[in-house]
Amino acid sequence: MNPTFLELDPQIRAIVRHCGLQIIQMASQEFEVFEKGPEDYVTTIDQALDAQLSAAFLDLFPNDGVITEEDIQSRQQFYQKYDRLWCIDPLDGTEDFIQGRSNYSVMVGLLEHYQPIAGWIYAPASDQLYYGGVDWGLFQTSADGAPMPLAIAPQIFSAESCRIMIGHRDQTRYGAAIAHQIPNVEFSSLGSFGLKVLEVITGKVGLYLYLNGRVKLWDTAGPLALAKAAGLTCCTLEGEPIQFSPDAINPDTLAHHQSIVIGWSSYVEALRPKLALAVKLVAEK
Repeated sequence: MNPTFLELDPQIRAIVRHCGLQIIQMASQEFEVFEKGPEDYVTTIDQALDAQLSAAFLDLFPNDGVITEEDIQSRQQFYQKYDRLWCIDPLDGTEDFIQGRSNYSVMVGLLEHYQPIAGWIYAPASDQLYYGGVDWGLFQTSADGAPMPLAIAPQIFSAESCRIMIGHRDQTRYGAAIAHQIPNVEFSSLGSFGLKVLEVITGKVGLYLYLNGRVKLWDTAGPLALAKAAGLTCCTLEGEPIQFSPDAINPDTLAHHQSIVIGWSSYVEALRPKLALAVKLVAEK
């Protein structure tokens, strides 16, 4: 019998935290950095923990598919019609990690019939684990303490204080055009995709915009499951739902074809048309 993720959640949390604490330990020793592609980095720490996490989840869920960032062969499991797919990123925010910053995480996401239903995001630098999912709830643990409900802070759009999370690459390309359309915009950024989404859930920003087409299934499955559980709107710049099915994903890299907007509904309703116009104007230059 295939166990449910709720039955094995304590084990999942222990595995994720154990791997995250190893990042800190391994970072104190010498490690190597490689460039997988243009401005796309991996370390020997990513690779070691990728293998650990893959083995652990295959052991816990032998009838499910397990896809990990650094195991290219595992990507084929996306096309093998598993009901459940575990999407694992051993070190999300590698660039921040390499540069000695703290905004990196270990992320696990669960897709069921190509829909994100649960996620676990562990921030080793603060020893905080955020997890939960649709029809389950959202939770947080500090160190190895007891789980507590995650404090969700819905944001109401205000033109006087318009806070948007955006990656450095997207801000470089689109920031000026966005600021022209939204004069009081305040940009913020940090490393991990998952930690960016948590900034929206916990009310530090009203919306997260992602445009540069590099984000993969292991980046999005867990964070979007948490975003949906929090009641956030998750859509494209055109207002379409974010898709996780094979026809919406790059077959080789498992990158999303779509733009991604994650935010509180009032922010999305007020800003999506202006953001779309800003992006369109940049593309036409």
